[in-house]
Amino acid sequence: MLPNDFGKFGKYPRAMFRFVFIIANNIYCIPTYVVWMVLLLPLRHYHPKLYYRIEGTLFHWLLAIVSMWSYTAGYDIVELGDNIEPCRHKKTLVLANHQSTADVPLMMAAFNAKAQVLPNIMWIMDRLFKYTNFGIVSLIHQDFFIASGKANREKSVDLLKKHLIESYIPRDRKWMVLFPEGGFLRKRRAVSQRFAQQSNLPMLNNVTLPRVGALKAIMDVFDNPESTCGNNNGGMKTYIKNGDIKNKNDNKSDTLSNTSSSNNCKNKYLEYVLDITIAYPNGKPLDLPNIIHGFREGCQTHFYYRLYNYSEIPKSSECLTQWLYDRFTEKEAILENFYKNKSFTGVAPSFGPAVVHQDMIRFVIINLFFITSTYFHFQMFYAFLEYYRFYAQTSL
Repeated sequence: MLPNDFGKFGKYPRAMFRFVFIIANNIYCIPTYVVWMVLLLPLRHYHPKLYYRIEGTLFHWLLAIVSMWSYTAGYDIVELGDNIEPCRHKKTLVLANHQSTADVPLMMAAFNAKAQVLPNIMWIMDRLFKYTNFGIVSLIHQDFFIASGKANREKSVDLLKKHLIESYIPRDRKWMVLFPEGGFLRKRRAVSQRFAQQSNLPMLNNVTLPRVGALKAIMDVFDNPESTCGNNNGGMKTYIKNGDIKNKNDNKSDTLSNTSSSNNCKNKYLEYVLDITIAYPNGKPLDLPNIIHGFREGCQTHFYYRLYNYSEIPKSSECLTQWLYDRFTEKEAILENFYKNKSFTGVAPSFGPAVVHQDMIRFVIINLFFITSTYFHFQMFYAFLEYYRFYAQTSL
């Protein structure tokens, strides 16, 4: 047997270990997060700001566990482009191309290395994600699930506006992540190219033409400052009325505080739009099974950043659509060049390229926290069960 054969054979036990370890992660991390959030529900009534701060920290630690999976498999992230430090603690809309199930875990890994991004992030994702093992976490964190398809499009836009007003703004989330293509590249490319041909639009191969509905919904909310600051005289009056925001603001358990909302109105505005172009080596995306079993050779996925001030983004519907199409036409050229030359030639990044490094000691500590919490919750449940049995016996 050749040395290379030994190496290939060694991948199988490694893949099996990774699979078992990741299943174990899901077993002792996700239920523990849920139990902590249930136990702390009284805190949400008396001190909601502290409750959501704790929730954000636990949410960050869960996503750090996911970041560990890709990092330990040898799938590194290389960042370059605009310096994104100015938007790290600001309300920022993140736009990214969508190629595979690895996009989100790799974005988690990139953001995990930036303090205070993941605790305050909101993901806008397909409704099907709600029914995965991580769905309950996203529900508690109040991410938004969008229903795809023409029949659901108008309703989804209205629900997104309502969600921004009821959840994103009151909880002072910072980053929200949107995939404007509305699906994976391999699933949408043919439809996108047919639409481009019929509409005399650019024919794209490495990305698809973006859908503008969700972006317009976000702009509608943040272009009406009266609506985001609790004044029902603004352009979003209908959504505030339908969402019964006034009544919800009177309930301390559901919102942070009316005083904070009125005194910090300037914090309700979007300040930046961060456009991320995700480039996989040779145009062959990783996927979630790759991240789990780690069979694919270690590689580098590039994140190319373009940062825009929100004031730069056109507000009219037609101009906004053209702006978004221009961004994805630009992505097409960047990716075509990257796949051809194996580098980002022709662009002048103000930052990077730099490999994202993770803290393995921190990963160990987070795992120990979730394992210890699971043991504590199990013992608590066992003690409660024993008490119930004792009480049942003595009452006979």
